[in-house]
Amino acid sequence: MPELPEVEALAGYLRERAVGRRVDRIEVAAISALKTYDPPPSAAGGRTVADAGRHGKFLDVRLAGQPDLHLVVHLARAGWLHYRESFPASTPVKPGKGPIALRVRLDDGSGFDLTEAGTQKKLAAYLVTDPALVPGVGRLGPDALAADLSTFAERLRARRGQVKGVLTDQEVLAGVGNAYSDEILHVAKVSPFALTNRLSDEQLAALHEATRQVLGDAVERSMGQRAAELKGEKRAGLRVHARTGLPCPVCGDTIREVSFADSSLQYCPTCQTGGKPLADRRLSRLVR
Repeated sequence: MPELPEVEALAGYLRERAVGRRVDRIEVAAISALKTYDPPPSAAGGRTVADAGRHGKFLDVRLAGQPDLHLVVHLARAGWLHYRESFPASTPVKPGKGPIALRVRLDDGSGFDLTEAGTQKKLAAYLVTDPALVPGVGRLGPDALAADLSTFAERLRARRGQVKGVLTDQEVLAGVGNAYSDEILHVAKVSPFALTNRLSDEQLAALHEATRQVLGDAVERSMGQRAAELKGEKRAGLRVHARTGLPCPVCGDTIREVSFADSSLQYCPTCQTGGKPLADRRLSRLVR
């Protein structure tokens, strides 16, 4: 799933390539992906791309006008943005054909496709006058990369639960997902099952510093990359996530995994759980 660093890089790429260009039209290939109907997609035609940014893991493309419009996109688990210097034909993309959910054509013949692989279609696009009208944006907590230590600690302590789940709760902190939460916990040397209400001041400070380090480094690596290169760049920078069975780059212990119904987490026992493997989420005692 694209997380804060990848969405920030995609926004940066659009700022370089699309800002200043006029939208020719927006074509909707997957009706279920567009969650709004007023204003209609045709309202974007003729407007200039004024900026691109993000709200947590939501991409926001601002289209100038009276009032401005915002194309806000959540890429979900399998969505992505593909920038095209040109399209093979001017024929509108056919609904229901292939992975394309939405196509934005610009006045110079370039543009971008929003695509989604797999059968679970959860990519969501909204055309709104204010990003806060998007339900997911309106509920976001402070940005994970911008929160100071006091805000960070207050938000985590206010939501009791296992720290892995709390870090990925977008209402607590915006932008962290499954992959980077594993990385943050590894750098901070904290168990994914540690309870937030029992974290010491030192652990919270370590988690805050790790969040800034992990996300900051990932943004720095990703900025300037082509959209097609971002997924590979993310994988190359991971220490523990998706590296089950490989040696920990810090201590050499074997990276372990805990599986859930639709996801998994990875961790290093030596670095994070006092050398105790978490064999199963239902049977393992919480390691704090």
